[in-house]
Amino acid sequence: MDGKGTADWRSASATRIVTSSYGVLVGLAGIEHGCFEVLQGNVATDGIMINAIGPAQKMWEGASERALTIIPNFLVTGILAFILGILVTVWAAAFVQRKYGARVLLLLSIILFLVGGGLAPIILTVLAAATATRIGKPLTWWRAHLPHSIGSVLARMWPWSVIAFVLVFWGTVAIQIFGLPFGADITTGFVTVLGVVLVVLIPLTLIVGLAADVNRQDSSHPAS
Repeated sequence: MDGKGTADWRSASATRIVTSSYGVLVGLAGIEHGCFEVLQGNVATDGIMINAIGPAQKMWEGASERALTIIPNFLVTGILAFILGILVTVWAAAFVQRKYGARVLLLLSIILFLVGGGLAPIILTVLAAATATRIGKPLTWWRAHLPHSIGSVLARMWPWSVIAFVLVFWGTVAIQIFGLPFGADITTGFVTVLGVVLVVLIPLTLIVGLAADVNRQDSSHPAS
């Protein structure tokens, strides 16, 4: 992997893929929030806490995408969220492995958060930036504190954990936007269950990626 340019995804570390996946999801979620905010038009917000999906855009009664914005206008907020979402997506996908990749990703994501990019992705933002600092590193701390037996089991879950996370993330977003044909109560309950699954998958996917890289490094440099 070339730290100066775009990574070769065939040889990218699991840590890099987890970092980019988290960052790209944050960026795409920001783009999606921005589109709904733009649809609400050139009108003032009710405060810094807003619902990206306006009454006219709701496809079911419980549709809601909470966000924070320091811009008191839905149209401007949406345009900024859309632009920042693109920047976060591109940076996370292609440049996060660079020297200042983690700092730039964190900065862009915080700005996105402040202009209507959504509340939930902020957790992924922090984890993505923190994980980016471990790309290409020897992972000595993890090797010392993660028992080999447990690490080996976790490593076998790669890359299925990140695939499951991405699918559950977008499944949750889709249901939140479009709903399910089973009524509001069932839809709300289903979104809640998926939210719990996401809370479990977020750290699990990160740890699985780190365990996979520890195993990979050990295989490349076996103890003499």
